[in-house]
Amino acid sequence: MKILEISKLLNAEICCGEDRVESEVCSACGSDMMSDVLAFVKDQAVLLTGLVNSQVIRTAEMMDMRCVVFVRNKKPSEEMLEIAKDSGIVVLTSPMRMYEACGTLYSNGLGIKGENESHE
Repeated sequence: MKILEISKLLNAEICCGEDRVESEVCSACGSDMMSDVLAFVKDQAVLLTGLVNSQVIRTAEMMDMRCVVFVRNKKPSEEMLEIAKDSGIVVLTSPMRMYEACGTLYSNGLGIKGENESHE
């Protein structure tokens, strides 16, 4: 699925990375705990979160993610957007709650790893 399609499905605003919205992604995860993202997430290209601080972008960068979606109309700071631009990460903001956003992406064919899924 292209990031552009994700933005449309989630009624999301593109905050930065407009030049990368044609990138293909095949998986995502939803979490507000960056320690869980670091510990359990493998090969996920999109991070959905309600946590808004620069650590989210740094975590996405460390995990080679292509896109961060802030849910519940959370707005990233200019500092966060600068870090994302420098890292080549697309940043979106969506009015949806995380549960709804993850469900929408999953039901439209994007693989999702949720925060309560077993990690063996």
